Amino acid sequence: MARSKGKTPYIYIDSLPALNEALARLRDAPVLAVDTESDSLYAYFEKVCLIQFSVPGVDYLIDPLAVDATNLGEFFAEARYEKVFHAAEYDIICLKRDYGFTFVNLFDTMLAARVLGWKCYGLGPILQDRFEVHLNKRMQRYNWGTRPLSEEALDYARLDTHFLLPLREVQLAELQVQNRLIEARQAFQRQARAEPTPRVFNPDDFWRIRGARELLPFEQAVLRQLYILRDRHARRLNRPPFKVISDATLIRLAQECPAERRSLGRVKGLSHYMRQHAGDELLEAIGTGLKAPYPVYPRNQRNHRDEATLARYEALRSWRKKMAAARGVELDVILSNSTLMALAKQYPRTAEAMAQVEALDEWQRGMYGEELLRVLNNRSAPD
Repeated sequence: MARSKGKTPYIYIDSLPALNEALARLRDAPVLAVDTESDSLYAYFEKVCLIQFSVPGVDYLIDPLAVDATNLGEFFAEARYEKVFHAAEYDIICLKRDYGFTFVNLFDTMLAARVLGWKCYGLGPILQDRFEVHLNKRMQRYNWGTRPLSEEALDYARLDTHFLLPLREVQLAELQVQNRLIEARQAFQRQARAEPTPRVFNPDDFWRIRGARELLPFEQAVLRQLYILRDRHARRLNRPPFKVISDATLIRLAQECPAERRSLGRVKGLSHYMRQHAGDELLEAIGTGLKAPYPVYPRNQRNHRDEATLARYEALRSWRKKMAAARGVELDVILSNSTLMALAKQYPRTAEAMAQVEALDEWQRGMYGEELLRVLNNRSAPD
């Protein structure tokens, strides 16, 4: 189903013949712009709901809810195709989770912008600044799992990839001028290794709710039971937990501790559906919480690291801050916090030991290795 917006057509693919035709066209393109849309704001078990590809002359919007998208894996796994994303990590994680795809030869326009020191690296500001294109911010909260997708949604989705190829050309030129292309390529490779993590419910994550630590101990015990109940219903309804009962309403329930159904009706923010279909369970959870032992806030593991490790970590952070300021980039463009902590814990004191730090890639060791050893060995910088 081909449609046109301006001069470039976009094709919505929801049938096998249309998909096969698109695959033939994509196989002739050495560089592909890619994006995905998922329904994380509307489902407990989120899924990829749209996969966009752009090549010169056409934008494809592939509906994985209507056609089997597994054949797309060949493009992501083969090095002869360069895949251009913007902020690839989430897309990679979702595609690996849903399809088991592997990824090589990526170009991430957001990472490139950060390596280059661009002040704005979100896609919306970049498109507005570089191409005078305005993305509809309302569509960021669109339910991509609904069908049929609106014309407004389809146009928004195609814009997410339509300008990535010309943007890549601009960034490639700048990376080469700044002699930062190798650094960027290494960052892209690290991005490709992002892995999905299984969603595991931890009842003690209720501590992350804003206001939980300010509750009285018995209220915290009630909140924990309500948090468990909310997750159970969210799974059953396949809805995000915050859309079953908001965090603020959980806090109010824990503070008010209603003891009968009529009292539930006076709790602000509690939906009619939950009062009608889960009222007894809510009251039972509150009762269980009132009898339960008081939960204990988990101790900060960082505070239990030895002082020498923390001192090395802080020294590395100070060094990184100076490096980032000198280049005009954000701190983690130099090295991430997790990499700094790995260095502080492993404490390499020689080049040979530095080579064993898996948190560093080859480029980072070559660029920063001597400086890192100087900081770790507490030596002053040479004059």
